[in-house]
Amino acid sequence: MKLDSRTILVTGGAGFLGSHLVEYLLDLGAAVVVADNFARGDLAKIQHVQDAIDLVPVDLTTREGAIRATDGVDDVFHLAASVGGIHYIQREHVGGLTPSVLMNQHLLEAARITGVDRFLFASSACIYRQEHDDLNRFTEDQAIPADPHSTYGWAKVLGEVACGAYHTDTDLDCGMVRIFNAYGPRESLDPASSHVIPSLCRKVIEAPDGGAIELFGDGSQQRGFIYVTDLVEGMVRAMERATDGEAINLGNGREVVSMTELAETIIGISGKEITIEYDRSMPTGTDRYAADETRMREALDWRPETPLEEGLRRVYAWAEAALGDRKEPAVADGGPHA
Repeated sequence: MKLDSRTILVTGGAGFLGSHLVEYLLDLGAAVVVADNFARGDLAKIQHVQDAIDLVPVDLTTREGAIRATDGVDDVFHLAASVGGIHYIQREHVGGLTPSVLMNQHLLEAARITGVDRFLFASSACIYRQEHDDLNRFTEDQAIPADPHSTYGWAKVLGEVACGAYHTDTDLDCGMVRIFNAYGPRESLDPASSHVIPSLCRKVIEAPDGGAIELFGDGSQQRGFIYVTDLVEGMVRAMERATDGEAINLGNGREVVSMTELAETIIGISGKEITIEYDRSMPTGTDRYAADETRMREALDWRPETPLEEGLRRVYAWAEAALGDRKEPAVADGGPHA
C-alpha cells in the first residue's frame, strides 16, 4: 500500500533521521504528523516544513502522550529513542533503556487502540554481537540468541519482540528495520554524543593544517555506512512491502571501510595535511560489522546507491557551514526537500 494520501506519524521527527523522513513523506504527498519532545530533536531541523506538518510536542513515554500522537493516524514510523554515539550507548545504564522501552510499548498499545494500520519500528544493528566471519556481515537470523553490547541494543531487542507480538496477536501490521550506521547532514556535532562521521568531520574541520586528530581504538574497526536519503527511501519501501512481523536489515554491505580509511577520506576532502593518532583506551564497539543485504534486496527490490565519498563530501560541507555559524542549518543538500 503506497503512502501518498495517508496520514503518517513520525516519532522523533525533529531528529536527524526523522527530519529527512518527514521531507520524503511530504514529497510523496502524505499528511505528516511529527511527535517529538525535543529532548534530542531540534525544531530547526523541520522549521522549513513546519507549515506543512502537524507538530505534536508530546511525551511518548506516557500512555496519554502515545494515544494523543496516534489518534487519527493511518501508519506509524517509530524512530524516537534514547540514543547517542559510542560514548553513550556503551554505558550500561537504565537511563538509556527505560525511556525507549516505555515509548515502544505505549506506542504499540496506542496504535492498537486508535486503529493504526501499519507500524514500522526503527531497530538497530546494535542488536547483533556474535562473530560469524572475518567481517561479521550479519544476517537477520543471527540476532538470536540475543546478547547485545549495550542497554541501547537491549531496548531494540525488546522493541522487536513487542512488535512481533502485536503483529501476531492484534490487527496491527508491524515491521522492523535494523539500521546500520546511517550518516548525513543534520546529525549532532556535539563531541559528547555524536556518531563517528560527524565527530570526525568536526575534528578535521577544527584541526589546524599540519595538526592531528584522534581515533578511538587502533583504527582497524570496519563499518558499512548508509547515507540518510537512501535510508529513508528504504524505510518507506519497508512500510509499503514488509510489515509482515519480520525484521529486515537496512544498510550498505558492499562499501565497507575501516575507521582509519574513513578518517583518511575525510582528511582528503578537507585538503589539509593532518596526521592520525590512536587512543586504544577508548570504547570502540564491535570490531567489524556490516549488513547482509540478501533479505533487503529480495523483499524491497532495492539497495542504497550513494557512494561513501560523495556522501562524506556532503556531510563535510554541511558540518563546515554549521560550525561556522555555530548552529545546524535546517536545509541541506540544496533545497527544502532535497
